[in-house]
Amino acid sequence: MSVSARYTRYLAFALVGLTFFYLVSRSSLEIPTSSSFAPARPTYEEVKGEKAQSAVSVGLDQSNSQTQRVNATFVTLARNSDIWEIAKSIRNVEDRFNRNFHYDWVFLNDKDFDDEFKKLTTALVSGTTHYGRIPEDHWSYPDWIDQDKAREARQEMGRKKIIYGDNEAYRHMCRYESGFFFRHPLMMNYEYYWRVEPSIELFCDVPGDPFRFMKENNKKYSFVISLYEYYETIPTLWDSVKGFMKSHPEHIADGNAMEFISEDGGETYNKCHFWSNFEIGSLEWLRSKQYIDYFSTLDHDGGFFYERWGDAPVHSIAASLMLKADEIHFWNEIAYYHVPFTHCPSSEKTRLDLRCHCKPSENFDWAGYSCTKRWFDVNKLQKPDGWDSQQ
Repeated sequence: MSVSARYTRYLAFALVGLTFFYLVSRSSLEIPTSSSFAPARPTYEEVKGEKAQSAVSVGLDQSNSQTQRVNATFVTLARNSDIWEIAKSIRNVEDRFNRNFHYDWVFLNDKDFDDEFKKLTTALVSGTTHYGRIPEDHWSYPDWIDQDKAREARQEMGRKKIIYGDNEAYRHMCRYESGFFFRHPLMMNYEYYWRVEPSIELFCDVPGDPFRFMKENNKKYSFVISLYEYYETIPTLWDSVKGFMKSHPEHIADGNAMEFISEDGGETYNKCHFWSNFEIGSLEWLRSKQYIDYFSTLDHDGGFFYERWGDAPVHSIAASLMLKADEIHFWNEIAYYHVPFTHCPSSEKTRLDLRCHCKPSENFDWAGYSCTKRWFDVNKLQKPDGWDSQQ
């Protein structure tokens, strides 16, 4: 091919390109500008220091979920060093549920959160984020605790290799989750909470709005996994509970779930509890006189420090005694993992409908160390399809 022919061909291509660009630029289609998009939600710098706002409680409409929310929030107790583990949890919760609802998220810490933690979590959460510091008197020894005795107890449990037995911070955490998180100023604006911990996973899409389900069905507490507590961590917990029941019979509900936690009418505790690293519940119930009286009794008996009472049995016993059994709910549809246990819906249809990716054989519900089968049996509830194949 000659040089002149090659240049002629290039010139023809150039003319065609220029003509196309001219036609497009003169067309009626507008190039979007930044003003065409919805305004970005505020960053944490713009909202920090603001008081948490109460959401309007109206009926759920799945087609307009952003404006049909219950007055509720996610809540996470975390350290700055948990940033990447909590990032995974947030991404899971947002992808499987909150991207459609934009609920707020409250983060609590016994230290100030740093800017890196705030920037990342604000970027990940679709709702408004709030960051609170725990008051010192909620994360320290009360006056009535003998700290020498508490230290000796930790050392002894450490020698016995009891899980978290020698961990001082873990005890402060359990006491805080048992009696104070729901009284933090940031939490006082909400009616319901969903607790989320670092490194959890949701395996399925969450159908509907669990917060609205709780409100519309008068549920006060809910769970996905239940199991037996280590007796070595709570040897005198039930003695304290019995003292509370004797002093406050008016706080014990008719139609309660006592049978779930005791097999002899309340004489002894069978160690069953709801695993509290996942819980959705009523903040108004936790702030009630009944629950505060209960926590105060346990707190003054000293078992959070002289033993290693966990917030899971503390919450579970309270719910089982002070709520009606039908005010407690099991979430079969919310597939969940926290090391080392998994809740995976037993029904294949449920797993497919909710786009689950959990392994059915890893479902803990019907295993020997789970208390979920007992929950179904004592409350005469129908077990989900497929449960018998997972025993």
